[in-house]
Amino acid sequence: MAQNDPDLDLSPAEDRIVWIDCEMTGLEPERHVMVEIAALVTDANLNVLGEGVDIVIHATETELAQMDDFVTQMHANSGLDDEIRASEIDITAAEKAVLDYVRAWVPDARTAPLAGNSIASDRKFIHRYMPELDQHLHYRMIDVSSFKEAARRWYPGVLAGAPEKGLAHRALADIKESIRELDYYRRVMMVAHPGPNGEEIRAAAEASAEKFGDIRG
Repeated sequence: MAQNDPDLDLSPAEDRIVWIDCEMTGLEPERHVMVEIAALVTDANLNVLGEGVDIVIHATETELAQMDDFVTQMHANSGLDDEIRASEIDITAAEKAVLDYVRAWVPDARTAPLAGNSIASDRKFIHRYMPELDQHLHYRMIDVSSFKEAARRWYPGVLAGAPEKGLAHRALADIKESIRELDYYRRVMMVAHPGPNGEEIRAAAEASAEKFGDIRG
């Protein structure tokens, strides 16, 4: 089990993580649009750097009409629908604001992974609607939901004890919950720093190789 305070000392160039959450009018980027985006950058120890950004993006009535009943009700309950209509920020301005914040902490492109919960859905919208931001992010991603699925199968008690989610369906709140969730999984599921010794590593590698045999054919 991991220690309670597993902080590491890494250089800024190798420790940054970019956390992004988007709210959309649906899950299909070909016909749905982004209506809110929030971003936070953390170091490897999941400490938030700076204040982050949280932006509601204007959408037309035609675009909002693409929402199904579930999404319509969700955004109504959160208050986001009224903010969307009142917002004067378009997708271009939103992308610039997020990029300015990210570049302040991650100046070099493709060095920091994107992180979040079920982050592939958000990445599809970022790729389509914010291509410059997409290009700045590393192609690798940290999906917190992968840890959740691992806990479900191998550590059910860990999953049962995970911090409760508020289910606000607002971008910034969802990001903060994702960071907190990963911090929790790190504390209870990861091997304590500095990790296994050389003998333990070799034994684990040999056990996995023996279990799966020659995978080349």
